[in-house]
Amino acid sequence: MELLAFGKTGWGDELFYATLMTIAVSISAMLIGFIFSIIFTPLKLSKYKSLNLIGNFYTTVVRGVPELLVIYLFYFGSSGALMYVASIFGYYEYIEINAFITGSMAIGIISGAYSTEVFRGAIKSIDKGQFEAGKVLGLSKFIQFYKIILPQMLRLAIPNLSNVWQITLKDTALISVTGLVEIMRQSRIAAGATRDPLFFYSIAALIFLMLTFLSMRLINKLELKYRKGF
Repeated sequence: MELLAFGKTGWGDELFYATLMTIAVSISAMLIGFIFSIIFTPLKLSKYKSLNLIGNFYTTVVRGVPELLVIYLFYFGSSGALMYVASIFGYYEYIEINAFITGSMAIGIISGAYSTEVFRGAIKSIDKGQFEAGKVLGLSKFIQFYKIILPQMLRLAIPNLSNVWQITLKDTALISVTGLVEIMRQSRIAAGATRDPLFFYSIAALIFLMLTFLSMRLINKLELKYRKGF
């Protein structure tokens, strides 16, 4: 256990900070994913085929392409796009985007595709009578959504959103390719320095399991809250 000590003699503090980085990226990516889902869920539910096509294109492409490839495309593509725009204004130096921003955005795009499908399925599962009742009562569309649709949607969506969260949490291991020091990259560094890969990769697995267990306990409480009366 000396290898996990804090200070110069062990890797405990480095793994602790790497764990905080993983949590920060996961939460940021999940929030970014919610933003994308708010944009694309209405498109997938729209009556207009052109809007449906845009929403289906996003969810189909992102879910059909390996997560690591999405990260690579976003990491190198975003830098290339910025350099192209900068070249228009006469700047030709290499532009590198912050690894935290890149990782959060890439995983957020992936999370958003899955969250979009979760919210779409949840809304489609709500009885049409609920929408009709809101119209009969003369409620505005915002009030209908906030008071009638949203609570029922969350009740139906939270169990599946827990799966999206787990995917998002585990996908943070892939952004080590961008140079961001999270659990996986720090474990690799420690394993290389001590030549004890089995130990540090096992510790990484335990940390991920602990994070998953704690987050699932929280999600289960939210699920019970929104399932009151059912």
